[in-house]
Formats: sequence, structure tokens, C-alpha cells
Amino acid sequence: MSEQIIPLCNATDLVDGGLAVSFDVVHGGYTCRAFAIRYQGQARAYLNRCAHIAMEMDYQPNRFFDDSGRWLICATHGAVYEPDTGVCAGGPCRGGGLIPVTLSEAHGVVHWHTAWNLQPVEF
Repeated sequence: MSEQIIPLCNATDLVDGGLAVSFDVVHGGYTCRAFAIRYQGQARAYLNRCAHIAMEMDYQPNRFFDDSGRWLICATHGAVYEPDTGVCAGGPCRGGGLIPVTLSEAHGVVHWHTAWNLQPVEF
């Protein structure tokens, strides 16, 4: 299957350290949630699965940043991740990381890119 580029949201919907935009992908044959955030001016996206235990991380809908806006945090076990790389920076996920989703921005729109391991959800 060739790569698809799918519109996700307006670029202004993602604010540094703010709320995420969630979306569904197919990963490993299962529908999973993913989320897009902005950190230091760059849009980033990851599967919404903690590297410690594959559970959704947000403590409230679309809230992944800690109070400082510096770290992504798993609400269940307190694992913290670098927003720009998804690498675990502390907690029970040591040595792990979040699964990235490729994004691009053009003409005020954020798009996500399908890949061999991530496909759009078919309705």
C-alpha cells in the first residue's frame, strides 16, 4: 500500500504545550488512538500508548503535557517522555519510547502520513 497524506487539523489548533488533537489509526491490525501536539514550534504525533504498558496516556481528553508544558506524561504510572522525540525520560518506561506518526504542515494545515505500520481507519 502506498503512503497517503491525510489532513488532520488546522495548524492553529496545535499550540505549544497545549491540548492535543486526537485521531484514529490502524496499527498491528487494531484501531488505536494517536495524538498530535506542538512543542517548540514543531507539530509532532505519537500513538496514544505508554511504552510501559500499552494504555492510553491522557489524564483528561487531549491533555498529555505536564503542568509546565515541558513533558508528555502518562497519567496511569507517571512515565514522562520528551515531546520532540517520544523518548522516555523517566518513570517505568525507561529505555522505551512512544511510536511516532509522521506529520507535515502546508498552507496552514497539519497532515499525517500513513506508513507500513500505520494506516487510516476505514469507515
